[in-house]
Amino acid sequence: MSKGRIFSGMQPSGKFHLGNYLGALENWVRLQNDYECFFSIVDLHALTSKFEDTGSLPENIHHMALDWLSAGLDPERNIIFIQSQVKEHHELHLLLSMMTPLSWLERVPTYKDKLQQLGAQGKDINTYGFLGYPVLMTADIVLYKADTVPVGEDQIPHLELAREIVRRFNHLYRPVFPEPLAQLSKAPLLPGIDGRKMSKSYGNEIPYAASPDEIRGRVRLIVTDPQRVKKSDPGNPAVCTAYKFHEIFNASQLDAINAGCRQANIGCVDCKKNLAEQMVVHLADIHVRRDKYAANPARVKEILFYGAERARKVAAATMEEVRQAMHL
Repeated sequence: MSKGRIFSGMQPSGKFHLGNYLGALENWVRLQNDYECFFSIVDLHALTSKFEDTGSLPENIHHMALDWLSAGLDPERNIIFIQSQVKEHHELHLLLSMMTPLSWLERVPTYKDKLQQLGAQGKDINTYGFLGYPVLMTADIVLYKADTVPVGEDQIPHLELAREIVRRFNHLYRPVFPEPLAQLSKAPLLPGIDGRKMSKSYGNEIPYAASPDEIRGRVRLIVTDPQRVKKSDPGNPAVCTAYKFHEIFNASQLDAINAGCRQANIGCVDCKKNLAEQMVVHLADIHVRRDKYAANPARVKEILFYGAERARKVAAATMEEVRQAMHL
């Protein structure tokens, strides 16, 4: 039985934090064992909202490649590449945009929400590129005839639009593309150190590439049960942000932590020291791999170049079919 094929990508918009890792990247590492995977650093997508400032793109791309490789993505088993280095993405996006009704794009739920949200921040995003983001996403997926796309709940409307575009193309011309199916990722939700959603804009993140000492320093700042003033006060793990981290990084000691907190047998300082050491152990392999790749940037470039070469072969074959179907 042949493996299914996955395409997934991430925008190189800045440095990862642990929430990003748990939200997607950790799942990718598992998926590489069961699927033929294409993982792309989608730098063209970054232009849809940051077209006016591209100076940081090269550094962001390099850091994203380090993040992926340090997480354990195997560059031999997976095709890992930069989107803009495979020109067929541009071509297929253009051709699909010719046959995608404007009304389909305008009805995507996230379009107006993001338009208002980013517009309120002073960003000029009344552009074709921003409106056509889902068409580019469709081109990314179907260029490799991916049948599976790992997504979160918020991306389901984009993937459903991709399926509609595929159906329209296959009906107008001839069947070339499979309809990609969503694989919902059920990632654990990691809060920020202040209990809110982890976000760089809040300054409450723990960087994915944090050193052991940086992890210890950030964990010391995690908020705990606000009603627990003294060590002798019984605590409530249900309202403790540190306990949510224990659930993810310290499952083997969870019952003991829970009981110790409720019975006031363990204080918040010791509880967080324990958590920090468990996190350091949990992330140790990631740090080792990251140090190895960070010390050899030429190897990282070689991996991305090799990935683009492999991606181009698949993409070129697909585009030959597309041109024949469209009589181009």
